[in-house]
Amino acid sequence: MRILLLGIGNILYADEGVGVHFVNYIEENYRFSHPEYQVDTLDGGTLAHGLIPTLAKYDHLVVVDTVNAQGTEPGQVYFFNFDSAPPEIDWQGSAHEVEMLQALTMMEMVGDRPQTWILGVVPTVLEPMHLGLTEKIHAAIPVMEKALLAHMTGLGIAVQRVADVPINALIPESFKREQH
Repeated sequence: MRILLLGIGNILYADEGVGVHFVNYIEENYRFSHPEYQVDTLDGGTLAHGLIPTLAKYDHLVVVDTVNAQGTEPGQVYFFNFDSAPPEIDWQGSAHEVEMLQALTMMEMVGDRPQTWILGVVPTVLEPMHLGLTEKIHAAIPVMEKALLAHMTGLGIAVQRVADVPINALIPESFKREQH
């Protein structure tokens, strides 16, 4: 099985970049292993539709992004199967969030969508030209981390902590990272 951890978002818009920053954080601090499974990470930025050929190569997908949820507070973390989204998730967030929904829906229509999970957090601030996360979103990172690691171990994947680099240390150079 091929598994992809995909970070989505625009890092220049504060909390909007949490998906990308989180995936970079996980890639820096953890190694995943399984005798038969391959686990990859990818900074998907705001590409959405442009990612379809890449996503179609995977069997299992975890999309990390902001989510728009009615009646919730910023920093609220969600982890759900794409096929059974909680009712408060309305998919009417940023343009890239809507485009990612469209891309996943199009893939489903032609039978190319991998089993898809969404790890999302309700954003606080989406301000242009602010590289970093707000306090509430930064506080949500450990909750997101715990949910992802539980999901991976639930798939039978061994998780090894290899570093302890804080997410804020990675953000200033996030746009320079090489993709793996």
